Amino acid sequence: MPDLHTLVLFLSAALVVALTPGPGIFYIVARTLAGGRREGLASSIGLGLGGLVHVVAGAVGLSALVMASAEAFTVLKVAGAGYLIWLGVKTWREARVAEPAEVTTTGSPRAFREGILVEALNPKTAAFFLAFIPQFIDPAGQVAIQFVVLGLISVTLNTTVDLVVTFWAAKARHGLVTRPSVVTRMRQASGAVMCGLGGVLLLARRAN
Repeated sequence: MPDLHTLVLFLSAALVVALTPGPGIFYIVARTLAGGRREGLASSIGLGLGGLVHVVAGAVGLSALVMASAEAFTVLKVAGAGYLIWLGVKTWREARVAEPAEVTTTGSPRAFREGILVEALNPKTAAFFLAFIPQFIDPAGQVAIQFVVLGLISVTLNTTVDLVVTFWAAKARHGLVTRPSVVTRMRQASGAVMCGLGGVLLLARRAN
């Protein structure tokens, strides 16, 4: 395992990364504003599990193979972008379906599953782990185990930040939930954000 100094450096760097607003945080805010706190929490946990997919894949070398193959990277990128855009369009179209007083928890399991897929299909997450974590690994030790441990720490920090963001977004939504027209616009804006994130992912390029 990395020594204490290296581990402290990793924790500091991973915390900064987790606190830096990125696609994951914007996705969580969009889901929370569209569906409420429960959907936001479910999405946060889903993203965390999706991140673990990349950690395990990176540890066994699958992510490296994907990043080395232009075709595999493109397939994963298009699948992930298409899924995000589909979710965005779906959220926009359903913006007027339910009134705020009728919001239930039935969307939480779906939000959980969608969160897993959104993150698992994001090749940029794989690229990040492959570029970031190896810098803190001791090559003389068990590389795969170190990768998993550091990956778990990173995912835990990211998920913790996502959960905090969910509560703040839910609090903001709560103040507007009695105004149907505002909630509808929030849901439409959330759908637009998801489509935008899908577009950004679609334009992503494989690192050389």
